[in-house]
Amino acid sequence: MAQVEFTVGNKSYTLSCQPGEERLLKRAAALLDTEAQAILQQAGRMPEPRLLLLAGLMLADRTSTFEDRAISAERELGRLKSNPQRVEVPILPPSLAEGMAEIAARAEALAQKAEDQLRG
Repeated sequence: MAQVEFTVGNKSYTLSCQPGEERLLKRAAALLDTEAQAILQQAGRMPEPRLLLLAGLMLADRTSTFEDRAISAERELGRLKSNPQRVEVPILPPSLAEGMAEIAARAEALAQKAEDQLRG
């Protein structure tokens, strides 16, 4: 088993975890420590069990908010997939396309004529 050392609320801990899970445990501990530090800044010293409980509750509240947002986004995605909105792309009228092609052809002819005059 791997050993991971981390700090939460100015107290050091060491926990065992499965090989390969060290990074996940360190990340989770860092999130818990961030919440604990915020509590300590506001409330000062407090008993370790209370600090860990409050930090855990703050993380649980944040997780709950993210879950609610994810559920809402999944519902919206499902709605959009089941009822896609029609998007209309403007199409050039044939007369306008023909006119633009004619202008392009004239511009190319003028460019060729200018090149011929420069050479000769």
